[in-house]
Amino acid sequence: MLNEPSAAWLGRPLSEAEKEVSRVMQICNSCRYCEGYCGVFPAMTRRIGFDVRADIHYLANLCHSCGACLHACQYAPPHEFAVNVPRSLATVRGQTYRDYAWPSVLGRLYESSGPTLAVAAAASLTLFLLLALAMTGSLFQTPARGNFYAVFPHRTLVLLFGSVFTYSSVALAIGVGRFWRDVRPGTSMRGAATEAVGHALTLKYLDGGHGEGCNDEDDRFTLRRRRFHHLTFYGFALCVASTAVATLYHYVLGLSAPYALTSLPVILGTVGGAGLLAGPAGLMWLNLRRNAAHGDPAQRTMDRAFILLLFAASLTGLALMAGRETAGMALLLAIHLGIVMALFLTLPYGKFAHGFYRLASLLKSSIERRMPSGIKLGSE
Repeated sequence: MLNEPSAAWLGRPLSEAEKEVSRVMQICNSCRYCEGYCGVFPAMTRRIGFDVRADIHYLANLCHSCGACLHACQYAPPHEFAVNVPRSLATVRGQTYRDYAWPSVLGRLYESSGPTLAVAAAASLTLFLLLALAMTGSLFQTPARGNFYAVFPHRTLVLLFGSVFTYSSVALAIGVGRFWRDVRPGTSMRGAATEAVGHALTLKYLDGGHGEGCNDEDDRFTLRRRRFHHLTFYGFALCVASTAVATLYHYVLGLSAPYALTSLPVILGTVGGAGLLAGPAGLMWLNLRRNAAHGDPAQRTMDRAFILLLFAASLTGLALMAGRETAGMALLLAIHLGIVMALFLTLPYGKFAHGFYRLASLLKSSIERRMPSGIKLGSE
C-alpha cells in the first residue's frame, strides 16, 4: 500500500549517522546547558533514551540549524567528546528525505545525484518544449498581446502542470504521512496545530534561542537567515496565490489571460517573483559563507542546486513577463515552463521537503508540551 508505514527500515540497526545523534543526545541530555535554545532540547529532555529511530528523525527535523548550540557547547570540537548537534542532526535529515521518499527509488537516486537530476530534468523538459515549438514553426513568432495560450494551448498547460503538481503533492503527502505515523504523535492536539503553524510561519527557532538570530560564518548572531527564508517562502506563496487567482479569473469570472500589468494575478506574481529572487540570492550568499562546522557538508551541493533552481524559476518568470510582447516570448516561455516543471518534480526529494517534515515535527513538539508533566518517552 502507498501509505504503508516504513516498519521494515524502522527495524534495521541504526545507521552511523543515527548512532552519532544517539551519542550526542545522551551527552546533551546530561549537560542541558542549551535547554532553552530551541525545540530540540526540551524534546530531548522528555526522553529517557535515544535508540528509537523515529525519535532520532523527529529530533533531526525539529532542528533549524541555527548554530547557537554549537558555539555555546563546552564539549564541541576540539573536545574529545566532539559534540556537534547541528551537523549530526543535519546528516540524519538528509537520510529522512531518502528513507521516507515515495517512490523510494527516487529518494535514493536524488540523494546520490540530486543536482545532476535537477539540472537534467530542467534541461530535458525545456528542450522538449523548444522542439515542440520549432516543429510547429512558432518558436520566434510574436503572439498578439503576448498571449501565452497562443504558444501552448490552455488545456495543454493545464494537463502538463496539473500532472506534475498532482504527482509532487501525492509524493510529498505519502512521505510525510509515513513520517507522521512513525513518530506516533499522540492525540491531544488542542491548540497544538495553531502553535506549530505559527512557529513555522514565523521561523521562531531561527532566533538562536535568544531572539538575536542564527550563527552563520562565526559566533555572531544575525537575523539574515530568517529574513532570507521569509523572502523565499512568502515569495513562493505569492506566486502560488497568483496562479490560484488567475485560475479563479479563468474558470469562475470567465476572464482569459493575458492579464494587464495592474491586474491582481500579475501584481502577486511580480511581487512574489521579486521575493524569490532576493530570498534565494541571500540564502546562496549565506550558504557560501557559512561556517563549515554548521550542517552537513555533503548536502551543500544539493542545497545550492535547489536554491539555484528557485532563483532560475523566478528570474525566467520575470523575464517572461517583461518580454511577453516580443519575438522572444515563446523561447522565454519554454525555458520558464521547463524549469518550473523540473522544480516541482524534484520538490518531494530535496531541500523543499524539509519544510513539511519540520512542520510535522513542530506539531509533534507542540503536542508533547501539552502532555502531563513527568511522562518520559523513548526506548520503547
